[in-house]
Amino acid sequence: MIEIKDLYVGYYKDLDILQGVSLKAEKAQIVSVLGANGVGKSTLLKAIYGFLKPRAGEILLDGKEITGLPSHELISQGISYIPQHSSVFPHMSVEDNLTLGAWTFRREKERVREKLEENYQRFPILRERKNDDAGLLSGGMQRMVEVGRTLMTDPKVILVDEPTAGLAKMLSAEVYQMLTDLRDNDGLSIILVDQEIRQALKITDNVYVLELGKNRVEGQAQEFTDLKKALWD
Repeated sequence: MIEIKDLYVGYYKDLDILQGVSLKAEKAQIVSVLGANGVGKSTLLKAIYGFLKPRAGEILLDGKEITGLPSHELISQGISYIPQHSSVFPHMSVEDNLTLGAWTFRREKERVREKLEENYQRFPILRERKNDDAGLLSGGMQRMVEVGRTLMTDPKVILVDEPTAGLAKMLSAEVYQMLTDLRDNDGLSIILVDQEIRQALKITDNVYVLELGKNRVEGQAQEFTDLKKALWD
């Protein structure tokens, strides 16, 4: 379980983007963070992942405080991050992209091979394309590579920022199914930031809506049946 308590964080001193935000994601849950552009959704993910240092508040992983730890330490603690824009290395092979996820244990050759095989079993198409340049793959398959690279470190929590931005509807459906499978089959906690509200609600367990850097509404996904009223009225 990951829990964020009363978090204050910003990009400049004395200018907090997040002003007391709190949320919780249990094991095997997808939690969506929704809201208009500029309310601090991506800032929240960056703060959890150590890109930004909170001015106040706590971030707890299984009850242990991890607030302010650098990203490379958070990886070993079990937290991974998939940014909004494609992060594959287009001129490297699919397998080389996946192997980069094992950088922290790169000298453990057998472990690296085991993790690669796990990914190929999870995503058989990546085995077929393992020698192809990642930049030649569709947008949906590039997301698959990013997810696979993330899974090399056995994360407990994955932070996902706008996973279907720029993707066609069919490819978007594949990405959402991927996230659902990670929750249902691997027991991962996923914190999802998404502008595709209707699609996000279909796979989400709990929802947190931010407004001007603060919690506005929270609840189970099924409670958000009237999106206009729940989110924007």
